[in-house]
Amino acid sequence: MATDTQPGMGLWFHLAQIARFIFWLFLIGVLLLMLLGRDATQQQRASLLDQFQSARKSRVIAMIHRQENQSILGVQVSSFINIEDSEAVLRAIRLTPDDQPIDLILHTPGGLVLAAEQIAKALAEHKGKVTVFVPHYAMSGGTLIALAAQEIVMDRNAVLGPVDPQIGDFPAASILKAVEIKKERAKDETLIMADVAAKARVQVASFVAELLGRRMPRKQADALAVILSDGRWTHDFPITVQAAKEMGFPVTTDMPRVVYDLMDLYPQANAQRPSVIYVPMRGPVPAKQGSSSSETPQPASQGAGK
Repeated sequence: MATDTQPGMGLWFHLAQIARFIFWLFLIGVLLLMLLGRDATQQQRASLLDQFQSARKSRVIAMIHRQENQSILGVQVSSFINIEDSEAVLRAIRLTPDDQPIDLILHTPGGLVLAAEQIAKALAEHKGKVTVFVPHYAMSGGTLIALAAQEIVMDRNAVLGPVDPQIGDFPAASILKAVEIKKERAKDETLIMADVAAKARVQVASFVAELLGRRMPRKQADALAVILSDGRWTHDFPITVQAAKEMGFPVTTDMPRVVYDLMDLYPQANAQRPSVIYVPMRGPVPAKQGSSSSETPQPASQGAGK
């Protein structure tokens, strides 16, 4: 019996070996394609940044936070302002001559207050002109950083956001409101969080007032700092270009085309189907801000940022 089945078993063994070899060959091929594609994208990003830097004779820094497929399994990795970001930006600022302008391209949902304040303070103390470019949004800590600039260049539809502190998963203002409502019925943990929340609001408001006080009367800076940090709005409330100008922010909308081109090199994580799709126009295109009339837009399919 064993002798009769041996040839069949040998065939299946060889087929399994071939399948295993093909699998590993496919896996190595995918890894190589990902590495080569990532290197090519990085080179394109570096080339655009160098082009922008040469044209403006400035130090250009890009801090762009997306959800990207960064692993071979396609795991989506969310990014935000963290200590590694502040270390990198501070290093770039230290390597920049005092009188050389700094251009920061900023696209972020926010992040750690400590990291954002470190970046904002370093930019505010830089002697050369600091310009922040916001092609889509710079929320929370991103807005805190933008307030350190002498000029904020925003796309006409871009937004900033409130800088009210968050304690864990909860807005500081909401924690204080909960204690105000529950009073003595509040738990000890809630009371502790409320104490931290009150301190956080004062700390953030003081820092924002210091930034704003560099270009507006102190009384006005103090009032605006409270508006931005006291939690009167939800944390994702959009501060539009018009609203930012009314608040006294140094906002313009002359966004260079190269900033949009750079954003195209930071695609959102791929979904099973595109959430946005359009057909590129044929022939001449009417001129828009920051672009020439001869440019033809490239097709894009990506979802909204975080």
